[in-house]
Amino acid sequence: MAKFKIIVSDPEEGKSKTVELEDASAAPLIGKKIGDIVDGSILGLPGYKAQITGGSDKDGFPMRPDVHGGVRRSVVLSGGVGFNPKNEGERRRKRVRGNVITDEILQINMKITEKPKEKKMEEEKKKEKPAQEKQEA
Repeated sequence: MAKFKIIVSDPEEGKSKTVELEDASAAPLIGKKIGDIVDGSILGLPGYKAQITGGSDKDGFPMRPDVHGGVRRSVVLSGGVGFNPKNEGERRRKRVRGNVITDEILQINMKITEKPKEKKMEEEKKKEKPAQEKQEA
């Protein structure tokens, strides 16, 4: 069955967290595409929302958002995910994975797009305290 290693990054804090899912807990992710927003309770983060940003399959081929389906294909690339051109205008045929999550995907990258309201209020209070301390000094 499916076993995923999920890297969830928080752009606001600049930190990331690794979560591993197997079998039944991984089933809701199968069939999702790059760009889809997933409920955080699947990842063990209730109240959060996370967006799928990419991933790679069991052999290390990267997922590419503009290749449709869940299969591996050879496509001509001029840059972006899966190919870094050394010379200007260089193009090369490379193997990449499609944008749909299947059983063959091993790693999934996600970013947090929405936090629970309680957490947001706590963070705002923490930000206000240092500002108040500076004004008093």
